[in-house]
Amino acid sequence: MTTPLRYAVAGTGSRARDYVRALLGDHRDVGDLVALLDPNPGRLAYYDRLIAGFGHGGVPHYDVAGLEQMVKDNAVDRVLVTSPDHTHAEMVARVLRAGADVILEKPLTIDAPGTRTIVEAVEETGRSVVVTFNYRYSPRNSALRRLIADGAVGQVTSVEFQWVLDTRHGADYFRRWHRDKLNSGGLLVHKASHHFDLVNWWIDGVPTRVFASGGLAFYGADNAVRRGLGERPARGSVDGAATDPFLLDLREDEANRLLYYESEQYDGYLRDQDVFGPGITIEDNLAVIAEYANGARLSYSLNAHSPWEGYRVAVNGTQGRAELDVVERSEVLASSAQVDPSYPTASATGDAVRVDGERLVLQRHWSPAIEVEIPAGVGGHGGGDRLLFEQLYRGTTDSLGRAADFHDGLRAVAVGIAGNDSLVSGAPATVDALELGGWAQACAQPQDRRRISSVG
Repeated sequence: MTTPLRYAVAGTGSRARDYVRALLGDHRDVGDLVALLDPNPGRLAYYDRLIAGFGHGGVPHYDVAGLEQMVKDNAVDRVLVTSPDHTHAEMVARVLRAGADVILEKPLTIDAPGTRTIVEAVEETGRSVVVTFNYRYSPRNSALRRLIADGAVGQVTSVEFQWVLDTRHGADYFRRWHRDKLNSGGLLVHKASHHFDLVNWWIDGVPTRVFASGGLAFYGADNAVRRGLGERPARGSVDGAATDPFLLDLREDEANRLLYYESEQYDGYLRDQDVFGPGITIEDNLAVIAEYANGARLSYSLNAHSPWEGYRVAVNGTQGRAELDVVERSEVLASSAQVDPSYPTASATGDAVRVDGERLVLQRHWSPAIEVEIPAGVGGHGGGDRLLFEQLYRGTTDSLGRAADFHDGLRAVAVGIAGNDSLVSGAPATVDALELGGWAQACAQPQDRRRISSVG
């Protein structure tokens, strides 16, 4: 019988819950949670209650300064890093040098210096960094990958990708720490690294040049003034969220109340800021053109204030075209309870105009279109979370190569980092010129490069 690996969690916000529940639930026979790290004692107390619900005994707590001591004291094998994006580079480097491997919530990091910090630590220690991309595991995205890999559209020439975030989920990025680009790298890095990873994976491509255009066109104080919204409340939990669908009252949901509202006394972090308030430095409308080493081109758009949520992607090839349409939430009503706006779910109502669901269509040249069956998925992120955790904790493999290593994480953020460079300069950004750490290895084919991190 294999000895369970010893895990610690660094960053006990809402995203860590899924990792902890999976570890203490279905995968407790192969892994044990032995420590928690967070600067906020309120959030640590929430996780104490969470793990106690699984019949797990208490675990020691550590502040950020005690990371190395945590690894040493508890003989930690792996650290699940789910801290804010701008901390990733430092946290990863410190964990590796302390003697543990890392499972890292995307994105890898937010800028070029961060990539160099991580790569230096990886090369120095030889330890593993896994970046989690749960959307790879969603059955619908896996089905498209299989079509392309099987040659159904021939050689890929271009990808058209449109992603829309609704006024529940999309708005949430403008309430939280993500609203400051210095924390998140903006949506081109924090959110779109998911999307760019999918494209890289679908077409087995390496981005080479990126042009981006975008701005803050809907949220923010200036737009509130332009649209005559009047004086805005500073936050939702104390200023009448019930009367404004853009305000979030953290007190309405137990997890939000405990993790954030009642924990803000310790660090001053406000999770429910007004999306039309000052201080927002990220974009809410973005367009990207990216070129790939294999000759393919990507046209991508992101909108963060749509009335519905989902995405549309079309892959054009020398033998045809594949189209994937996904409606994750068909509408957001003003009366909807915003319990956890970060996770799209099926809406309470639906009609024949826009129905929650997914459809994959293949049409080869000189042939009629056919609908391709998508296997049913169970769980969050389109059924991807369950399969992701199976692979993370048990090291299972699959024929689609869904396990993302460090290089995949680097290739994903490369598009967003280059896009941010282009937003500033107004000109296309060449990825090679960004001096990303480990980029030469990331450009090599998987079978030709040293896989310095893997999930199996």
